[in-house]
Amino acid sequence: MVTDSLSSTFSALADPTRREILLHLASGEATVNELAEPFELSLPAISKHLKVLERAGLIERTRDAQRRPCKLDPAPLKVASDWIAQYRQMWEDRFDRLDDYLQELQKAKQPPRKKK
Repeated sequence: MVTDSLSSTFSALADPTRREILLHLASGEATVNELAEPFELSLPAISKHLKVLERAGLIERTRDAQRRPCKLDPAPLKVASDWIAQYRQMWEDRFDRLDDYLQELQKAKQPPRKKK
């Protein structure tokens, strides 16, 4: 099955453990053991999460002698953010129109002021 990169990104981000891993990697590279530390998961379970993130292009795994550190690749997050931004603008426009409409309704409900 062929999936587009945006679908892979959102699929990877759907899991809270993977989001936490990305948050950790945002502060710098880390090994699998370092990434597994805050979780009550086995190393194989963490490795599976890392494979999903790697397939989505969200992390890169490198080799440094015996170490295999992971690091964040933020490019797919930028693509997802840009896609979401299109809809953000649409919703902000709709909320602005709703706000204008509600202000008109408020003005129409106010009784006319009496002249002195």
